[in-house]
Amino acid sequence: MNFEQTPEQVQLRKAVREFAEGELAPHVLEWDEAQAFPRDAIEKIGALGYMGAVFPEELGGAGFGYIEYVTIVEELARIDPSVALIVAAHTSLCSNHIYSAGTGEQRLKYIPRLASGEWLGSWSLTEPEAGSDAAGTRSQAALHDGCWVLNGSKTFTTNAHEADVCVAMAVTNRSAAQHGISAFIIDKGTGGFRLGRKENKLGMRASPTGEVIFENCHLDRSHLLGEAGEGFIDSLKILDGGRISIAALAVGTAQGAYEVALHYSKQRKQFGKFISEFQAIQFKLADMAAEIDAARLLTLRAAWMKDQGARVTRESAIAKLYASEAAVRICDQAVQVLGGYGFIKEYRVEKFYRDVKLCTIGEGTSEIQRLVIARQLLKNA
Repeated sequence: MNFEQTPEQVQLRKAVREFAEGELAPHVLEWDEAQAFPRDAIEKIGALGYMGAVFPEELGGAGFGYIEYVTIVEELARIDPSVALIVAAHTSLCSNHIYSAGTGEQRLKYIPRLASGEWLGSWSLTEPEAGSDAAGTRSQAALHDGCWVLNGSKTFTTNAHEADVCVAMAVTNRSAAQHGISAFIIDKGTGGFRLGRKENKLGMRASPTGEVIFENCHLDRSHLLGEAGEGFIDSLKILDGGRISIAALAVGTAQGAYEVALHYSKQRKQFGKFISEFQAIQFKLADMAAEIDAARLLTLRAAWMKDQGARVTRESAIAKLYASEAAVRICDQAVQVLGGYGFIKEYRVEKFYRDVKLCTIGEGTSEIQRLVIARQLLKNA
């Protein structure tokens, strides 16, 4: 096994880190406090090619693999998890669904604009009554006079209020269960498509989350994404890749919190000694570092397998489960190392602490990851 990254991968990490520290770090608190979408930063990320990391150059992408993609997400999350979430939902959910299931015409129409960051994408699967039970979708689409007509609503859609393109799932054949849900591409400004409430969240506050609503939303047949009835099945495949990016996001968030705690421990004195000299603090730092390494390796394994074209249902779920839950523990301990200052916004770990919990919820809760893993284990036993 070769754990050494290529010079190009090393340089990519350095470039993303320099960008994040220079362009994101000065504004993180401001964006979080105001729940402000970091438009200028996202446009710059697009110009650097990071919004289209995993798409081929002939479609305007960077031509990277998932190893490079998780590096980008991790380094962005190390400074601002909200920005990393915007990029991850745009890339591995909306854009990748169009790239993976779309026709040649759909790819040519959407991927270059999404890959460049000219357009921002959102992906709508969750509904008020269909969260972990995504197969319980209630939104419906029916053919009338040659057009699909959508009715229903979606919730917890990342990028909803800023997106130019939305990929959404709706039932097209209720009797076919999971094989009766189809995916559709909806452009901003389409009649019958509107935005609902924008959520006021605990964390990830610069990443907009909200409702999208369909009221007799008319779409011609060219907006059907993939085969009719296979939208939910395609979504499961998309989530396999998406969970790798959430694992990377968790790793980056944990890394950011750990670095703040490590630095603080070498500056803060109590009882006449730096607190880094106390075994209690050393053990916390050691546990944090070990869990970050383990989470990163699990994430890289899943990313490497994805690049090899292997199925990663089990590996992506394991990476997402472990990385997200480890990151929650690490951010909690980072706050503890800082003590009272861990509760103060200027020290950043309180934001990591608020942001990281979403990693155990979004794109499948920890409980769903355990179900996915168990099914794969039992199926292959």
